[in-house]
Amino acid sequence: MSISQTDRKCNSTPITPTPFDITIIDRNIPSNTHNIYDIIFDSNLTINTLITSSPSLVDAWFLETNRLHNPFPLLIGLDIEWRPNFQRGRNNRTAVLQLCINNRCLVFQIIHSPFIPTSLTTFLSNINNKFVGVGIEDDIEKLLKDYKIHVANFDDLRTLAAYVLNDREMLKTGIKTLSQRVLGKAVQKPKKVTTSKWDNKKLNEDQVKYATVDAFVSFEVGRRLYSNQFF
Repeated sequence: MSISQTDRKCNSTPITPTPFDITIIDRNIPSNTHNIYDIIFDSNLTINTLITSSPSLVDAWFLETNRLHNPFPLLIGLDIEWRPNFQRGRNNRTAVLQLCINNRCLVFQIIHSPFIPTSLTTFLSNINNKFVGVGIEDDIEKLLKDYKIHVANFDDLRTLAAYVLNDREMLKTGIKTLSQRVLGKAVQKPKKVTTSKWDNKKLNEDQVKYATVDAFVSFEVGRRLYSNQFF
């Protein structure tokens, strides 16, 4: 077999992306209102995740966000989770709202919050903030239905990827395929976590890790697509 034939054979073999190597470090904050975790991707990228149901801590998170990023428009990965209801036609309320900007994520246990902080509604309704996710329109409709929260400016990553990559097959994909195509890395979505009890007062480490990964990967896929820097 000639070298050129070998090259053609090798090039025709699909490359299976390796999964992110993700570890989680619990900072064990001595508090009953919140906790902080470091989610480490491939040993070289650390995402700082605040998990809380406290409106005042949500306010503080947005104050820090504004300090770091104002007056620039923001791109934010958005996702929500809720406890699955296997009775037909019935859905439980949104339990968790995840937002991720660069290396900072907020996991807001909205179902346990005594009220919805104004800082959150102001941030979500700011037309200068662009929220991205897979199936994000459904998530936004659910937030509106469950909590009367309005999100003003958003893009579905599937539509964005189909346009940027000139591939209509992207319209049928999920975050796993988008991560592989855009980031060159695989993400894992274990069913025991995706269908777990998201309305628990204390989320376990697998839930925190999954919530962070989903929001961060949404952010990063969006960032790469908007800047034409993909795998």
